[in-house]
Amino acid sequence: MNLSVPRRTVAAAAIALAGLLASAAPAASAAPAPALAAPDIPLANVKAHLTQLQSIASANGGNRAHGRAGYKASLDYVKSKLDAAGFTTSIQQFTSSGATGYNLIADWPGGDANQILMAGSHLDSVGAGAGINDNGSGSAAVLETALAVSRAQFKPDKHLRFGWWGAEELGLVGSKYYVNNLPATERSKISGYLNFDMIGSPNPGYFVYDDDPTIEKTFKDYFAGLSIPTEIETEGDGRSDHAPFKNAGVPVGGLFSGADYTKTAAQAQKWGGTAGQAFDRCYHSSCDNTSNINDTALDRNSDAIAHAIWTLSTGTTTPPGDVYETTADVPIPDNGAAVTSTVTVSGRTGNAPATLKAGVDIKHTWRGDLVVDLVAPDGTVYNLKPFSSSDSADNVQATYTVNASSEVANGAWKLRVQDKAAQDTGYIDSFKLTF
Repeated sequence: MNLSVPRRTVAAAAIALAGLLASAAPAASAAPAPALAAPDIPLANVKAHLTQLQSIASANGGNRAHGRAGYKASLDYVKSKLDAAGFTTSIQQFTSSGATGYNLIADWPGGDANQILMAGSHLDSVGAGAGINDNGSGSAAVLETALAVSRAQFKPDKHLRFGWWGAEELGLVGSKYYVNNLPATERSKISGYLNFDMIGSPNPGYFVYDDDPTIEKTFKDYFAGLSIPTEIETEGDGRSDHAPFKNAGVPVGGLFSGADYTKTAAQAQKWGGTAGQAFDRCYHSSCDNTSNINDTALDRNSDAIAHAIWTLSTGTTTPPGDVYETTADVPIPDNGAAVTSTVTVSGRTGNAPATLKAGVDIKHTWRGDLVVDLVAPDGTVYNLKPFSSSDSADNVQATYTVNASSEVANGAWKLRVQDKAAQDTGYIDSFKLTF
């Protein structure tokens, strides 16, 4: 995982990013239950792939980084397994930092080519080590899930595609290249992209991306069935290979077991492990080798990948509506004036729906201080969240349903937030409307 961008803190959030980005994207809807249950993914098989990746790194200067022989050997290993299993594979070349990089794409024959479910992971390591958790773990689990598709001769309704990305550690270079070189008509056929970056951390957490609600629910339901609580993934938000897909309007989701953030006492109580210690103390280090894996987390997450592939590839996706979103940060002054985040809706006819969905992601250290309103283009105010002095929890992360059927759909819709008490600060992280 590329976490080279400094962590955002409340202090850093005081600097607003210029401009608001609005984009429309189809949102995934709930898929029917799969006709066949997903198979168990053998942990031994996943670990055997990790052993091979470690051997490749050891034979090539200790790493599998972009532009190094270890990366290309890793890609050749994965490709050989997929070719033998009946996948149609292709290698995509790009250039970064003066070196040739490679993406590997594997398509499973069959399924609706206009409805593509895709899963991927980055295959490169940093130069400091073999990158067995980051991200051999995701790469091996995706590979073994693809091989399980072949063993089962799975015939999903949707077309299945898998990807292994190069140069992620240099800034998501490979996945950006792939997405940017897909024609818009081809991007629109991808009904969902699932990303797996670090899923075997030695002091693991169980984190689920909160991007597309259907994908998120698929993973949460799986872990709930195992009585394993999950949390929303925030540490690497936007810093792995799902980001280019999301920015292009593709519904995304995924799993993560933690990098160099510290496990809290509350997290250790519900997940086990050691409080006060990083989820992965060997993150981006030479000790990220085959001993840097928690077998239980790797096993659970590998099985969750298969569950999602089997579930989400069954049935067709009928988008419930278009999504208009901005991810530009807007600082919220402490006990100050109201601020707004804006999405502009255009190209629609008639009024907004009676079930307009307002998705809100606000980072704040005392959410009860906040009054949150949706302001329609004509100035009509819909209160989403009132002030509550006793609500001391962090953050407002919710989707509100608004009867906006009396409002013209097109125009500038605003999320208005005001902090009504002192001492706690935050910022609007993102705001979206689903029509």
